[in-house]
Amino acid sequence: MPEFVLNVNDYRAFQKLDAFTRGYIEALFFTDEEQLCDESDRDMPSVAIDTATMEPRFVGGDSPGFDDLAPETLAAIIADCEAFQRVHADLLDAAYEHGGERGSYDSERAGNDFWYSRNGHGVGFWDRGLGDIGDALSNACGWKSRASAHPFPERDSYIGDDGKVYLA
Repeated sequence: MPEFVLNVNDYRAFQKLDAFTRGYIEALFFTDEEQLCDESDRDMPSVAIDTATMEPRFVGGDSPGFDDLAPETLAAIIADCEAFQRVHADLLDAAYEHGGERGSYDSERAGNDFWYSRNGHGVGFWDRGLGDIGDALSNACGWKSRASAHPFPERDSYIGDDGKVYLA
């Protein structure tokens, strides 16, 4: 499978975000790229084989990315990521110390897992070899309880009338 590369033009602005938040944003666009392309009439990248390495890679296309986030959406993402990290700092620290199944679990991967877990993507904190720590982090995302009053409910992305990406 080709590696997903987030579309980012303003790399300096993206790099100013903490690794957890960058991971969260990357996971958002990874899971929702096709839907967002369909909504915006943008072309999805296609897969080609690099004949030098025989590795698949994405080519062409103009899928939505970081620069397409509405300012209020980016602010909400930052606030959610900060809140989750603050409230669950002890669990996240334990996950980083544990290292997971590959021994290198970090804050960027945790940001990915926050998006995946809160949105029920079938992968997330619970699936990283973190044991009870992963289960506790998944539960903190509402993994087992889809109650709308949960502090970190599911989010759906969509393209607004202005062409920007929003979360509902």
